[in-house]
Amino acid sequence: MFAVIKTGGKQYKVAKDSILAIEKIDGDPGAAITFTEVLMLGETIGGPVVSGASVTGEILRQFKDDKILVFKKRRRKNYRRKKGHRQNLTLVKITELARERQEGSNGP
Repeated sequence: MFAVIKTGGKQYKVAKDSILAIEKIDGDPGAAITFTEVLMLGETIGGPVVSGASVTGEILRQFKDDKILVFKKRRRKNYRRKKGHRQNLTLVKITELARERQEGSNGP
């Protein structure tokens, strides 16, 4: 089973035991984190989110991504700007995909 979660303005397709690097989330390595914005869980598509669904993960480490260079230039104008950027990221291992069972529901 897989899920699609939204965090940091981006969407990620995750499954149990998958490891992904997402934008920085506060927390120490080993701490549990719960994502409640689940856009899709298995065959169930939310509108916009699946009610009662959550994805739990464990923070493995906090780190900085590789540097990217941003270079602007206007030809024949002697205009050049060079800037670097390193994004702070969090490495997360997905431990559980869960959905609350609703009262009176006969479905799976």
